[in-house]
Amino acid sequence: MAELQDEFDTPAEAGELGGRPTTATDARRVPGAPRPEPAAGREDAFGRARALLDAHPVADGHSGLLRALRAMPYCDLESGDGGVETDVPRLRAGGVGALFWSLHVPDDRDGDRAVAAALEQLDLVRHVAARYADDLRLVRDASETADARNRGRIAVVVGPASARALGDSLGALRSLHALGLNVLTLAGTPWAGEDGLSTFGEQVVREVNRLGILADLTGAPEATARRVLGLSKAPVVFTRSGARALREHPENLGDGLLAAVGAAKGLCLVPLAAEQTGTRVRDVVDHLEHVRNVAGPECVGLAGTYDTSAAHPEELGDVSRFPRLVAELLDRGWADAEIAALTWGNVQRALRGADFTARASR
Repeated sequence: MAELQDEFDTPAEAGELGGRPTTATDARRVPGAPRPEPAAGREDAFGRARALLDAHPVADGHSGLLRALRAMPYCDLESGDGGVETDVPRLRAGGVGALFWSLHVPDDRDGDRAVAAALEQLDLVRHVAARYADDLRLVRDASETADARNRGRIAVVVGPASARALGDSLGALRSLHALGLNVLTLAGTPWAGEDGLSTFGEQVVREVNRLGILADLTGAPEATARRVLGLSKAPVVFTRSGARALREHPENLGDGLLAAVGAAKGLCLVPLAAEQTGTRVRDVVDHLEHVRNVAGPECVGLAGTYDTSAAHPEELGDVSRFPRLVAELLDRGWADAEIAALTWGNVQRALRGADFTARASR
């Protein structure tokens, strides 16, 4: 690990975020209605998109950058030519203000080996954030995320990580949180299966609430998802789930579960992954609109899924392409306030909810 870390270069100075949103429109697209023609041309839509992202940057709910960096020890995140889909210039161009860094725990690791894999990546994320401190800042809650954005840094939220990294130990969970873990994926464990949560699984949910960790239910069986939605006192997230009504995929959510997410004020982060949401920008927007209409406008967000094994829709090939997506939303008639909630506000709400729950439990 030391040899890997020593290869990272020190970053150069980066510019600050700025700007203000434009005047909001109240137009909303009715499901099934024809798409309106762009009112002022594509260039105007891109200009408005960039202005919106200056004021309300993207909180990207899933990045596989850490896994990519482990395989590319010479990657320079400042130069913009490191062979990854996520680097500092692209993050700036894409209007990204916060990034959830996934900790990959290989499927063949369990017990102590799974814990070790998570610890290695926690060490790496801290090292990378320190090396690129002019651009990146590790954060623990909504207030630190907002402060990083206001200071021109990109906030790094650590997680999601597979709950297999706990080794079935609440002590390991507390230790991982002390080292920076903020999002935990419950799926893939024997205590969060097809029959719902075991007694230990319920203890994990209560403990993540107490610590202020967001519970991620991506890929969880429906019985487990519904039990966690009912048990958790903090908002629950799905860090990469589209709408199953539009595209069949095991990690996408059916309308019944989306409605339950809305009732619990959870958060569904729609992935920019072709397998889950389609091969075109308009397909991604279809999923965003479906989740918004079923769960509610405060319950939908974005997950880039960059630097994972996922292929991406055309025109959304790397993290710099979020303005293209926002331009499509404007063409569809999304109001500025709805886009601001989608890109930034809804993730902030979930982080605030986790922090409030943790403070209330102490």
